[in-house]
Amino acid sequence: MTEIRYRRVHPELGEFALRDLDPDADAPLLHRWVTHPKARFWLMGDWDVAAVAAEYRRITAHPHHDAFLGLWRGEPAFLAERYDPTRVELRGLYPAQDGDVGMHFLCAPTDRPVRGFSHAVISTVMCWLFDDPATRRVVVEPDVRNTAVQALNAAVGFAARGPVVKPEKVALLSTCTRDGFRDGTRMTEVP
Repeated sequence: MTEIRYRRVHPELGEFALRDLDPDADAPLLHRWVTHPKARFWLMGDWDVAAVAAEYRRITAHPHHDAFLGLWRGEPAFLAERYDPTRVELRGLYPAQDGDVGMHFLCAPTDRPVRGFSHAVISTVMCWLFDDPATRRVVVEPDVRNTAVQALNAAVGFAARGPVVKPEKVALLSTCTRDGFRDGTRMTEVP
């Protein structure tokens, strides 16, 4: 059994949790998520299960990158990644600050969308990241064409900083401080 790293109870949607990702055991599930058309910005649409498992073995073995399976009411429902943006993803591409933490998240595809679910997921991930007192700012780099996630980022307090050219995409660098998250969400539970 993998360890639960964080729990949060959302006032309307109930319990969310993050557990360590098991790259091999979770690969079939992750494969369904990352190859779904809604996950096109993950750039894994044509990958097989073995390639997904290999990628997440690489991530979980990396000293500056982690992956976690998100649970909603005890069932797998999202993926979260945490990374050091000065060493992974954005190394040398942006003006880094002490306490920066990079983040990716992906909600599982569903035929029965739940109103407010994506917001609850990103809020849970942000609360978890800010639960670490060393985290001063969360950094994200979504594809500039991914307007849906940009709107969600803005809704929780991220400020767009401008485009960053990466090998695989042009990204919209955005950052969120603890105060920005608290102000953006009006949440009182922010660590």
